[in-house]
Amino acid sequence: MQYDSHTKFATTTVFLHWLVGLTIIGMLATGIYMAENGVYTLYPWHKAIGFLLLFVALARVVWRMKNGWPSAAANYKPLEHKLATVVHWVLILSTLLMPISGLMASVLGGHGLSVFGVEVFAPNFSVDDPEKTLPINYELSKAGAAIHFYLGYTVIVALLLHIAGALKHHLVDKDGTLKRMLGKTISE
Repeated sequence: MQYDSHTKFATTTVFLHWLVGLTIIGMLATGIYMAENGVYTLYPWHKAIGFLLLFVALARVVWRMKNGWPSAAANYKPLEHKLATVVHWVLILSTLLMPISGLMASVLGGHGLSVFGVEVFAPNFSVDDPEKTLPINYELSKAGAAIHFYLGYTVIVALLLHIAGALKHHLVDKDGTLKRMLGKTISE
């Protein structure tokens, strides 16, 4: 199995980075669109993809723990290094916390979870009115919804910083950071 080196990232690293990153961007865009426009028909897709993303994000965290954090492609100022570390931690933890908080909001709110037609968590229907769902734990559901909402905007800021940093590395520093994340080998 190939692991990250200073000159090249493992195929697994590159694949998981782009799969999780692009999916998160799509999920953020869809979530904002749904919330701002009340498009409830997209919620089942959003929840199903978010649930599946949790497992991919877990695999990414396990891979990162096993593989270690990649070394910087060049030497940077301490402030740049600290900012990059904070942004990377926010992003990797958020890929776990966004789906978990979404699950908390939905499942504990009584809405259940179906993944492309497969019921994972059943809705909690009212005995008196079978068309109505009842929260399993209202407080935790609302906490999950609040975390999901505010963390979403935190992730947007972290993503913008991450993208800006990648572009700075590529266009200003010309250090190979972006090339490694595209699966290319850089010189020492």
